[in-house]
Amino acid sequence: METPLQYKARILALMEGKEPVAVQADTYHRVAALVHEASPDALRTRPAVDRWSVAEILAHLAEGEVVSTWRYRQMLEHNGCSLPGYAQDLWASLGQYASRDPRESLESFRLLRESNLHMFERLTPEQWQCHGVHAERGPMTVLDLATQIAGHDLNHVAQITSILV
Repeated sequence: METPLQYKARILALMEGKEPVAVQADTYHRVAALVHEASPDALRTRPAVDRWSVAEILAHLAEGEVVSTWRYRQMLEHNGCSLPGYAQDLWASLGQYASRDPRESLESFRLLRESNLHMFERLTPEQWQCHGVHAERGPMTVLDLATQIAGHDLNHVAQITSILV
């Protein structure tokens, strides 16, 4: 099992040489293009018993954006704040990811992501450096979180691609 610090290192490695806001701005379009022609069965089929389907990944992306939205704003409002982790498997169970409409999850993701992208446009250089202390990953700035979220995007785009293509 991957530790939080191993996960962080793997996600950040995906971002080498990439601009986090550009990656985040592109993610919805990349995912939408992948799922556009996919059948409902293809979106709901798990590639393995212990792996999420595309529908579950889309629900996870939408709810993950809820978390990042809150974290960005907490760091901006309360510089130096604590940022708790969250139990993604519990969220998947409570949110019934497997039975959610994948297109509704994608639309939720789009709306939340657009809100964050609009916020990014207005941040000052000082605001990008506001920080929090993540319970599992340690200190991070708004820019660090944006970079980690972009790497998370790339990770899931690769998963969706491997399932559908």
